[in-house]
Amino acid sequence: MNRVIVDTIIRARLDNLDYAMELCDESGAIWDIFVPASDQKRALYKWVQESVTDEELHQAFEESGEFCS
Repeated sequence: MNRVIVDTIIRARLDNLDYAMELCDESGAIWDIFVPASDQKRALYKWVQESVTDEELHQAFEESGEFCS
């Protein structure tokens, strides 16, 4: 993954956000979307919970030789 270092002004605007935010250029065109890591994790966990059963998780752990409780 590539990394972008943000200056203190941008960091101050993005720190402590608990929701996604559109990043726009000067004309108002959407340039990108900033999603805080906590939102990404919540979305990933929700997707896993909806997509994979506990049995499937246990089977995957058993097949890999690793177990996570």
